[in-house]
Amino acid sequence: MPAARSWPEARRRKWSCTGKSSYALLAHGSPHQAGLHREPRITFIRPGGCGRACRYSSSERLVRRAWYSSSIEAFLAASPDQILGEMARHTTFDMTQAQRDAWVGQNEALAAALAGQQGTIHLEFSIPRMGRRIDAVVIIGPVVFVVEFKVGAKKFEQQDIDQVMDYALDLHHFHEGSHRSWVAPVLVVTESAQETPTIGQILPAGFLLDVSRTSALVLGQVFPRVLRQVQSDPVVAEAWARSGYKPTPTIIEATLALYRGHSVVEISRSDAGATNLTDTARTVEQIIVTARQNSEKAICFVTGVPGAGKTLVGLNVATAHIDSKTELYSVFLSGNGPLVAILQEALARDKVRRSRERGQRIGKGETLSEVKAFIQNVHHFRDDCLVDSTKPPLEHVAIFDEAQRAWNLHETASFMKRKKGVASFEQSEPEFLISCLDRHRDWAVIVCLVGGGQEINRGEAGIREWARALTQRFPHWKAYASDQLLDSEYGSGEVLEQMRSGSQLEIRRSLHLGVSIRSFRSEKVSKLVKQVLDIDSDGARQTIAEVAKTYPILLARELDTAKRWLRSKAMGSERFGIVVSSQAERLKPYALDVKTPVNPVNWFLNGKEDVRSSYYLEDVATEFHVQGLELDWTCVVWDADLRYDAGTWKQWSFRGSRWERIRDPDRQTYLKNAYRVLLTRARQGMAIVVPKGDSEDRTRLPEFYDPTYEYLRKCDVQLLPG
Repeated sequence: MPAARSWPEARRRKWSCTGKSSYALLAHGSPHQAGLHREPRITFIRPGGCGRACRYSSSERLVRRAWYSSSIEAFLAASPDQILGEMARHTTFDMTQAQRDAWVGQNEALAAALAGQQGTIHLEFSIPRMGRRIDAVVIIGPVVFVVEFKVGAKKFEQQDIDQVMDYALDLHHFHEGSHRSWVAPVLVVTESAQETPTIGQILPAGFLLDVSRTSALVLGQVFPRVLRQVQSDPVVAEAWARSGYKPTPTIIEATLALYRGHSVVEISRSDAGATNLTDTARTVEQIIVTARQNSEKAICFVTGVPGAGKTLVGLNVATAHIDSKTELYSVFLSGNGPLVAILQEALARDKVRRSRERGQRIGKGETLSEVKAFIQNVHHFRDDCLVDSTKPPLEHVAIFDEAQRAWNLHETASFMKRKKGVASFEQSEPEFLISCLDRHRDWAVIVCLVGGGQEINRGEAGIREWARALTQRFPHWKAYASDQLLDSEYGSGEVLEQMRSGSQLEIRRSLHLGVSIRSFRSEKVSKLVKQVLDIDSDGARQTIAEVAKTYPILLARELDTAKRWLRSKAMGSERFGIVVSSQAERLKPYALDVKTPVNPVNWFLNGKEDVRSSYYLEDVATEFHVQGLELDWTCVVWDADLRYDAGTWKQWSFRGSRWERIRDPDRQTYLKNAYRVLLTRARQGMAIVVPKGDSEDRTRLPEFYDPTYEYLRKCDVQLLPG
């Protein structure tokens, strides 16, 4: 079966044909050339030449093709030059001698190892979520072998073991054809002195094996030995190749993939069980196009539950219009300093890595300058607009992430006076930001990405302030939102109803993302967290009974128990870490100090060998570090700042040497929302640790903690063994 060309990877289509011959899909052009939602030119190649009309539907996507695909029999019969030529024809980067030699070496090793086997082989198989390609996917009987070569290497490095396991996990979790097929990762260190391969054993996760390690010389022993371990029906190769790929990337993975030229279609789920991100992205794009065509000013509010993909929608728009020379040039803005710093650093590191893999040398400083124009801190954007109060910004489209966290008038005026020397500033942050885009004489669009119940700091205005500014100062701006924005969770219903009655607000249901895709093991984690924080124990018990089947949530009193659990659950480079409230000041006896500054870039991006990374379980991140981001596994340590007490939550702040009740309603809300953020960060599961306290320490008395522990047990949160 011919391989598909890249865009950089072929777009997937569900299609049917009255003929019976096999097919391949070729896509031409680039996403930036084609525009966000304009489809590339599609060509169907039919090796048998049925000559009949074909039709396809964009409702689903098939798996992205490799650069070479065939039966094992055809692979063994082909000449090395034929295989190399086919791979080179589809590569998206310049072929170096080193790359050519690596391909020749691995293909020779595969040919020797697969002699006598029957099945299919895919070389350079794309994993869009990770922005990488698997060296070889070999399907024999009931097993999908994921084979990664380290040509010229002599030792099995942990990072290489994690890499091939990550590939296997991606197929296991997100490729439908691999859900019920055995997936076996294989690491080939070509120059290893190992005379007998180490065969990976079956893992508790089911349908997944641990990494097999082998030299190139004895690779042929791996396939039959793995096959002897499993008993299952053979994989139907054609059905496997046609099955859907529905990834749920982290925001870091998504940013990298979008920046490389993928679209949200390629890296997100599209099943009927989730609100389709492409529908929301398409609606936003239509609003932008309409505003430009009609010379209008428009603002649209994209709402959603935690982890539903709001930021992903915004990044999709920004990367589609990344060229500053075009009129549709967009900028992604966020007041979340850690998020901005992490994404900028991740983009810079990735570009440097990819450049070096292609034999090019590029400095990270140069790369950082480039990505900082794409993702900016909203406060820097604001400061640029302060320099000249009449000049419009370069961008016609601005995407504001976590728009509910923009400052109110009091906080903005205080900042301007203290930091900028402006004594009489009279605009809230939303009002000023709208005024900046309003300087354009023709058209402008603001995209506000809004999370309900996500305000976690003093002075955060919520959506009410955006609505107030629109009605009082900018009635000529059109507003678009889902009817969900009228919900009390967003705190702006009254003002928005006024806008709606005056025809300033137009309802678009697709602007709400109702299903979390962060926790791909369960879509109901955010619902469960809301029930727990709303003191709805009956509802929480019902929800957790569903969630716990695939998404473990376990309760412990000892931190070490939770640490051991995290380390045992994570596979490959799956990230885990400890998260706590920024008010959790009496966790110091457990060596968890929220006052010790943590570098979120190192915590989120550095590897297992770095003591500053989340993996080490030493530094802790607070709600301010993790909002908008996620980990695979988390340990949430619950301090006495938020206490369950006789059917309600009571909020406390540690001052000096004692706890003080928080009376201010806004501060109470911020602390409750902080725990909402912490409890919705994990993609695959979490442990909640409620310490036992210490009867001899008046700041950590057991009665501060026991009621919270008992309440969580009442919600049917299961105990962590050990």
